[in-house]
Amino acid sequence: MEKDTSIPGLINKTVVITGASSGVGLATAEAFAKVGCNVVLASRGPEALNQAVDYCKSLGANAIGVPTDVSDENQVAVLASHALTLTGQIDFWVNNAGVMASGKFEEIPIEVSHQVVNTNLLGYLNSAHTIIPIFKRQGYGILINNVSIGGFMPAPYSAVYSATKFGIKGMMECLQGELSGHSDIHICNLYPQIQRSTGNMHSAKYSGLDFKIPPFAADPRDTANQLLKLAIDPKKDKFPDFTSWALKTMHGILPKALVNTASSGMRLLMEIKQGEPTSGNVLTPSGPPHQIYGETSIPVPSEKTKLALGLGIALGIGLLLLSGKKR
Repeated sequence: MEKDTSIPGLINKTVVITGASSGVGLATAEAFAKVGCNVVLASRGPEALNQAVDYCKSLGANAIGVPTDVSDENQVAVLASHALTLTGQIDFWVNNAGVMASGKFEEIPIEVSHQVVNTNLLGYLNSAHTIIPIFKRQGYGILINNVSIGGFMPAPYSAVYSATKFGIKGMMECLQGELSGHSDIHICNLYPQIQRSTGNMHSAKYSGLDFKIPPFAADPRDTANQLLKLAIDPKKDKFPDFTSWALKTMHGILPKALVNTASSGMRLLMEIKQGEPTSGNVLTPSGPPHQIYGETSIPVPSEKTKLALGLGIALGIGLLLLSGKKR
């Protein structure tokens, strides 16, 4: 029997979560379900979506699934209308659906790059355009965006993905200003680092690499809990852990050196051909596994070891960048 972890202020509140069938999205559905919210889950693949709904129901939540491609504004509108049938209100909306394509810019098919923009940038735009009028009619509501640290620094050999994350950050900062006169309507942005989720397994790859998730990647459940905390205590911008904050800070100090170093490392790895090109889940719904955690390159270390490694890596990169600047 599940332990009662409900939070009085969240019981029977309605949350919409996009990209909810695996990875951080599924972990977020789990987090909101456990505290007593009604969860409305959205993703493109009906089978995986049904599994996510059943899982949330097993946690005691009132859960429904609405197959949704967030790049289609009409489907997003249908998603919102289904959510409103539960209590007549939508209290929280979590923008999480996203896809990624890595490789040399000119070698990624243009239709794949276009769909990365459609899903990531236009998906968040469509959701915001749908939910903000509802929040204004209600007089309150919280839009929570899982942006990624990619909103501050580009991911090497992922130019279009990086463009969407920079775009989401700019769009949401502008909307924060527009809504500054509405004291009970909030737009919150979370900037997490790479996740130990299924996202990497499902992404499009045109780099020749079939790399696994590094063991120091963040736990998707930790990221989900940070998204939940923004529903409880909304903040405009939040870095969920030390690594995401450190990366953002280092990029702010030495942006060129950090980007060039990361790109050089990627180029070296790309000389080792390990996999065939794949469009992943960009053009079609994610295939299995539909779960929270993805496969790591080596066993995941303990939390203390990860903290020590993270501090050591951050210090090492900082010293390397500083020494390079002095030359």
